[in-house]
Amino acid sequence: MPSTKQYGTAGPANGAIGGVPTIHYLDFASRGRGQVIRLMCEDAGIAYIDIRYSFEEYPDYKKTVIVEKNPTANVPILELDGKTLTQSYAILRRFARQLGKYDGETEEEKYWADAMCDIAIDWRYSFVSAFFSPNKEETYPKHQQTDRRRFLKALETHLTRHESSLQGPYVVGEKFTYADMVIYQILHDENLTQDGMKDLQEYPRLKQLADAVENRPNVKAFRESDRYLG
Repeated sequence: MPSTKQYGTAGPANGAIGGVPTIHYLDFASRGRGQVIRLMCEDAGIAYIDIRYSFEEYPDYKKTVIVEKNPTANVPILELDGKTLTQSYAILRRFARQLGKYDGETEEEKYWADAMCDIAIDWRYSFVSAFFSPNKEETYPKHQQTDRRRFLKALETHLTRHESSLQGPYVVGEKFTYADMVIYQILHDENLTQDGMKDLQEYPRLKQLADAVENRPNVKAFRESDRYLG
């Protein structure tokens, strides 16, 4: 049976988004696309119900429960206020609009958050393809030496050149956006935020971003709690 737990107490942020969301996702520790939604919930003070499916039981649920909620049979899925929400990054953008934060203020800031998020999405696609390949022993090391380096360099370059990113530690300077969460999560999933972020030493601007995310009060409390699974 999937594990079901509720975290937090419903408050103003839940009112802004329309209630307490139920997240359906794999029991994949604190990794993957679904984790970014948890990260936003934690930072914003959104109470949520967390349903996790083990990798062993998920194939059966995918054919029944999941496909009934989402025709693509993909997770994460959110249930909220009688609606079913799909697509991780669309959910993040929806919550950002409803909360009135996390996506910048001007059109230029919103564009820049979207653009940087899209780069991280492209990186995640490459990472997942290599990491979950039947030939992982060959494909993942190759990914680490090629695509991963390319995306790290691209993000580092953008963060050190774009006017918005020069004003503070985040993609949009001092304003924390959903793009920072998405970038942080792929860094984490590639094991670049572990061991003192030693593998980010060549990318000081990305390290600054990751440090800033981890030191946000609610994120820090989350990472130090038993809700955070590594």
